Amino acid sequence: MRCTPEQLDLNHPLYALFNRDMLIRFTDKGLYVEAAGVYIDPWKPVAKALITHGHSDHARWGHSQYISVQSSVSILKHRLGDIIVTGKKYGETFKINGVEFSFHPAGHIIGSAQIRVAHKGEVWVVSGDYKVENDGISEAFEPVACQHFITESTFGLPVFKWKPQEHVYADMLEWWQRNAADNRSSIISAYSLGKAQRILKGLSSSCPGPVYAHGAIFTIHEILRNEGWDLPEILPMPLGSVVPDIQKALVLAPPGAIGSSWQKRLKDPVSAAASGWMGVRGTRRRSAVDRGFVLSDHADWDGLNQAIEATGATSVYVTHGYTDIFSKWLNEKGYDAHIVKTEYGTDQEELLNAEADTLSSADIDDASNSGEAISPSEKDIIL
Repeated sequence: MRCTPEQLDLNHPLYALFNRDMLIRFTDKGLYVEAAGVYIDPWKPVAKALITHGHSDHARWGHSQYISVQSSVSILKHRLGDIIVTGKKYGETFKINGVEFSFHPAGHIIGSAQIRVAHKGEVWVVSGDYKVENDGISEAFEPVACQHFITESTFGLPVFKWKPQEHVYADMLEWWQRNAADNRSSIISAYSLGKAQRILKGLSSSCPGPVYAHGAIFTIHEILRNEGWDLPEILPMPLGSVVPDIQKALVLAPPGAIGSSWQKRLKDPVSAAASGWMGVRGTRRRSAVDRGFVLSDHADWDGLNQAIEATGATSVYVTHGYTDIFSKWLNEKGYDAHIVKTEYGTDQEELLNAEADTLSSADIDDASNSGEAISPSEKDIIL
């Protein structure tokens, strides 16, 4: 029996029939491996949870036991508090009730992983979030052969095609140097886990001034440095209502700090945001920043297709993002593709563009920092 994508809605009458014999079942708590009695990235409290990475939409508080890749353990403990968590090495095989599991690099952020699940000849891979461009700091994405692949589609439209990251870093550096020459500090809004470390690594060889960070970013940065990650040394934002003498500095802050009383401590700063959504007209304005840099920790259109093809999977389950469009595209390419309703897709990058699901061709800017609009055809958007 072949189900349409809509039939994977948990409320659909045919859902239980479709779902009952699958190694990974899609439930109202999360992705459930019934034979092992464990969930993957559950959004409701469960007894045992396997976690792909430390972002809050995938790693939630309240589970009795957590299992993650070792490089994510310290972040999970910092974010979730006093939890019971077991770390595994990438590629290490372990069994739960006879079901075989292993973690493999996803390239999304430090400590991000895909989870391979194998039982009785059936192999699934849960990708979590991923990107295929090697950022030089996160463990690089590793294709894992499987029959069933569960994928995100945050940027699952053909207009999303990222420039090489080196070009983005060069633009950032030029912007920072120009601001420093004007004796103005530069603030970049970036997610505390992942994007902030990536920017710091990308700019570390050519800094024209000191680098300061908001407390949320500085704390995670120091946790990772103490774990042995090769990250540049930065300074915590000084205390005080007005911070003097950092006009030439780069300051990294989470999105919520932009435009807040925290930012008012700086004298006449220039602000920017780094996100894949900065290629969408209007996002920079809504984010209240002066400049946008198109830099994403998620795969673009080509990256999504490349990753899926490399797995050799015949069945693909599309979770958060442009699920309707991307699953339709995959079905037209010959995959058995379905939409899966989940509660993923609520991290800061994915929330930056609240109107993402209603984009038209007029809303899409070239995925560059030039700000020049492109005019893709309606077919490019809707497929």
